Amino acid sequence: MTIEKIISEKRKSMGLTQQQLAEKLHVSYQAVSKWENGTSCPDIDLLPRLAAVFHISIDALLGYPSHSMTDYDKRYDRESYYWGLVPNTLCYEIMRLKPPIKPYKVLDIGCGEGKDAVFLARNGYAVTAFDISDQGLSKAEMLAGHCGVKVDFFRADIRDFRLQTEYDIIFSSGVFHYLPYALRMPAIDNLKAHTASGGIHAINVFVQKPFIPIPPDAEDGEFDAEDWKSGELFLYYHDWRFHKNEERIFDCSSGRVLHKHCMDILIAEKYSN
Repeated sequence: MTIEKIISEKRKSMGLTQQQLAEKLHVSYQAVSKWENGTSCPDIDLLPRLAAVFHISIDALLGYPSHSMTDYDKRYDRESYYWGLVPNTLCYEIMRLKPPIKPYKVLDIGCGEGKDAVFLARNGYAVTAFDISDQGLSKAEMLAGHCGVKVDFFRADIRDFRLQTEYDIIFSSGVFHYLPYALRMPAIDNLKAHTASGGIHAINVFVQKPFIPIPPDAEDGEFDAEDWKSGELFLYYHDWRFHKNEERIFDCSSGRVLHKHCMDILIAEKYSN
């Protein structure tokens, strides 16, 4: 599909008029009309904002398929849940530090099949979650429906998605290795800027260690994945209060094959004036 058809179809599927889309992008409705009839294209600096409005990647906006999506769709194309249904331990630490005395806004980045997003929603948080895999999101929505909770799931790619609204809690597990080194600082700066005062980030990243073999599921084709160096994640949060900063080697059975990972684990709080 061409970009003009994608813009038109996405706009209509979201129930937006050309004027409403134009207002979100701070352009004229005539500009949107020209994009959709093919007489002009959006300026390059508008592409990230346009993709964010549609909850898609820039590649998808331009009509290119996502290889990473294909890989994870294959993993999630089964009745069972690839990562299981036990919540990540970071979820419990989120509850300890920021108990749901009110519906704190949570963003789950790279939610996969939704187990952590649904767990947090069941415990009273207002959860938004995105992933690159349509198959994963479909199973996540099924899980939320089965548990009787509402989660705002949408599709996006961490490499080009940027926040435009504020959250109290940002959570991500096993996803940031898809951020190339050049994108890490701008992406994290965006997340920090859109976190409420006193809010927290709970994030882990895979760390490269020469003595740990490549995990078997990585051999299935984890495109564009780049491990982090020990301590690298913590440096991006040097100006926040640390509640946890540790490195851990652990056994993992994702894909039903036992293997090891090394992760740096961070829980940090935005300084409250």
